[in-house]
Amino acid sequence: MGILRRLSRWIGGEDEMTHIVAGKIAPGFSLKGLDGKEYSLGALIERGPVVAAFFKISCPVCQFTFPFLERLHQRYGGDGVTFLGVSQDDARSTKEFVSEYGVTFPMVLDEKGYPVSNAYGLTSVPTILLIEPDGTVRVSSAGFDKKGLETIARELAERRRIAPAALFRPDEKVPANKPG
Repeated sequence: MGILRRLSRWIGGEDEMTHIVAGKIAPGFSLKGLDGKEYSLGALIERGPVVAAFFKISCPVCQFTFPFLERLHQRYGGDGVTFLGVSQDDARSTKEFVSEYGVTFPMVLDEKGYPVSNAYGLTSVPTILLIEPDGTVRVSSAGFDKKGLETIARELAERRRIAPAALFRPDEKVPANKPG
């Protein structure tokens, strides 16, 4: 985001986040994954909902968030639900991030000008979206948002017709949110 836009938001000139919000249609994209495959949003949503998590490896809030996204993936991934990390970094750095934070879901690369992140109007990372099979964004969450992750868990549990499992353990100190 440009310095003038950041300054405008900081002094209160802009109230709304500009990223894609719930109820809007997610822009289509096709990006190459770390595994060498091409991942197209259109093809993924044909199989079911997609949880897309946009991030930068140097972002401390992303580093904090991704282990919880991995928990969501372990509980609700598969059976037509796709989890997809959208990295704003190069392949080597992203592979190191995946290894360090134990992420097992696919990662795609949005490098060289961030065309997909820009199409989504992202103002911060992480930004996590639950995208319905019709392309509509069901949940849109910027930064670390405990309620946003719990909402995604509830939505995915409902699809499977199972009770949602607790995402956060009682022994963990997890803040309600952390701005990205």
